[in-house]
Amino acid sequence: MTDTTLAPVSHLLPQVAEPRNPGMALDLDLVMRCTANRSAIERRVAALPGRRSVKKDHQAAWLARAITCIDLTTLAGDDTPGRVARLCAKARQPVRADLLEALELPGLTVGAVCVYHDMISPAVSSLKGSGIPVAAVSTGFPAGLSPFHLRVAEIEESVKAGAHEIDIVISRRKVLTGDWQGLYDEMRAFRAACGEAHVKAILATGELGTLQNVAKASMVCMMAGADFIKTSTGKESVNATLPVSLTMIRAIRDYHQLTGYRVGYKPAGGISKAKDALVYLSLMKDELGDRWLRPDLFRFGASSLLGDIERQLEHHVTGAYSAGWRHASG
Repeated sequence: MTDTTLAPVSHLLPQVAEPRNPGMALDLDLVMRCTANRSAIERRVAALPGRRSVKKDHQAAWLARAITCIDLTTLAGDDTPGRVARLCAKARQPVRADLLEALELPGLTVGAVCVYHDMISPAVSSLKGSGIPVAAVSTGFPAGLSPFHLRVAEIEESVKAGAHEIDIVISRRKVLTGDWQGLYDEMRAFRAACGEAHVKAILATGELGTLQNVAKASMVCMMAGADFIKTSTGKESVNATLPVSLTMIRAIRDYHQLTGYRVGYKPAGGISKAKDALVYLSLMKDELGDRWLRPDLFRFGASSLLGDIERQLEHHVTGAYSAGWRHASG
């Protein structure tokens, strides 16, 4: 099997091994130069599944790496402390112990557990001593239309409650109207409210209209100090797609070349199959390199994905597929 040695659990927290992105002054000239050639982007991603194919031990190693990059998520109106506790137990041991032993991967965990504010306390309690961070969605998630001072206060309350990561939603209207200064100021305020907690900026790309808007919004959020940029809330009609991902990944590459700071990436919504996870990992490797294949710089926003990966790993170990219902996420 290829190398799947995991970093210490503290490195699940972004910006531990990397200097944190401090942001920079808003450069509107640079923002206006952000472009996206849709036809070229679509040709590039259409060829990706056929170009990258990993099998047997190599595939198992890549799938194990994907598990370490999952933000195991529950964002339902009927969430309860009991459901969150079960999800956290799955986060601690995402794959059956006998399979982990066969794969020689004891101690494998997911990247984080993501919940609403009210579920932070039971998540923190359930994950105590595991090193797995708790992420909380915030700022009027998913629409981001609550009063601004309440969105800032929500971040502060979630940090006080123990969240190490805050997934904020931007105001889509600021992108759609070209109010880049307004988006920058909003993102700076959200970053400041997070304090030491790191911030993922959710762009809700399915509601931004064009890939060019996605590119510009990505750059503005990074200029304002985002630690991660994230595709979607998972509640939009269109969530993570490969064209959107390539657009955002290349914005991350441009920002790194400009500033020297690495910003993370999180595709979220609609990624439920192991084969899809492999495609996203290969895209990251091709465009940004191996450094972005670790949980401090790459996450999947997913819940059902873990079950399919576990099923594929069981097939790798035993040669037989089990029913999908045997691999519930929590």
